[in-house]
Amino acid sequence: MSQAAVVYWSGTGHTEAMAQAVAAAAQADLFTAAEFDADKAAHYAAIAFGCPSMGAEQLEESEFEPMFEAVKPALAGKKIALFGSYGWGDGEWMREWESRMLDAGANVLNREGLICHETPDDDALEDCRSLGKQLASL
Repeated sequence: MSQAAVVYWSGTGHTEAMAQAVAAAAQADLFTAAEFDADKAAHYAAIAFGCPSMGAEQLEESEFEPMFEAVKPALAGKKIALFGSYGWGDGEWMREWESRMLDAGANVLNREGLICHETPDDDALEDCRSLGKQLASL
């Protein structure tokens, strides 16, 4: 088992592509939101969470948000990275998500998160790989 996990939800494949790039660079265990829970969170020193902006700039509500709320108490003191894609807005969902992580006592590695508009291009995927390398170095 790796020291790091990457956990994501993706509806279009954009955030999944980002998650795969982060996980590969970090040599991290990769999970969908449906596969992850608080028991698993307890086994990792660092976790990268990926979720796109949905609706009025919020996390996906039916699968990701419930998982995230369930694991949030286990994240205090852990090193956390946040990433996701968006189709509109200005990144409000990421700022809110970061605030929630800080309130939970997590150590957020990448302040303001890693976001990309729609399909991640080469630059965005390189940013994902850099984030993965940062996660692996912890």
